[in-house]
Amino acid sequence: MKRPASTIVAAAAVAGLAIIGVAGARFAKRQMSCGDGFSRRGNRCCPTPDGPRPDVCSLEPARACPPPLVVTPLGCDAPPRDTVLVPATSVLIGPADWEAEGRVKPRTVRAGPFAIDRFEITVGATRCPSCPADVAARFEGVDAARAASGITLDEARAICRVRGGRLPTEDEWIVAAAGDKPRRYPWGDTGAVCRRAAWGLVRGPCGQGATGPDTVGAHPDGATPLGVHDLAGNVAEWVEAGSGAGVARGGSFETELATEMRTWVRREVSPSTREPTLGFRCAYDAPGLPSGAP
Repeated sequence: MKRPASTIVAAAAVAGLAIIGVAGARFAKRQMSCGDGFSRRGNRCCPTPDGPRPDVCSLEPARACPPPLVVTPLGCDAPPRDTVLVPATSVLIGPADWEAEGRVKPRTVRAGPFAIDRFEITVGATRCPSCPADVAARFEGVDAARAASGITLDEARAICRVRGGRLPTEDEWIVAAAGDKPRRYPWGDTGAVCRRAAWGLVRGPCGQGATGPDTVGAHPDGATPLGVHDLAGNVAEWVEAGSGAGVARGGSFETELATEMRTWVRREVSPSTREPTLGFRCAYDAPGLPSGAP
């Protein structure tokens, strides 16, 4: 029996809507990995919808930026001189998770009060007049709000000095990320999903083929209760370990396992290591404001 043309057209329309619905759902799912107002471009969360090519955000001056970013002469970037005061905290760190067995020696961590940058140091922040010129030159053609990466330990120390601060000690970083509970992740004990951190962007589960970190502040759901962003994922952050060794914490955009972003995870690397997974943020002595930031 031959179907009427109107029935065929109606069936095709329904099928088309179904396809559009599935595609829309997939698009919405991808968009959910970025904060409100950010646009997904490949593996990047961009503050504006346009960019020269996939995974690259716009380099043009911005008229408006999604919070928590602000408009600067270099485009959207993290707010300058934006720090969070961390109160004096004492916390018992130990293998509360089975994944930590054999990797974490129980001890009491005490730190604070001190201030810490709300965001990882961005590409824009490395372009200050007193910052190392060779560092800024390496970021030519990179949007200002992307986390600065490929930074050695000494370069990170130098930029923090210019900003009137220093690198956080390892205990300060733990207190900022874990609080006094301690939390398994900076945001809490559960919910290691793509919208909370820039992770799994090279071989999944949140993306494929990323070659560098994401925009700072683009995953606000992953901030700590005090409002410190990106302490898990994006770039692993240099800390002062007190032993002369190079130590980084926090996982990175390459991290594939959620457990590797937990607040007890540490990574020892050569201080001269320069790779796209390594970045930093600065700490400041109380009362918590940088005294010489550019």
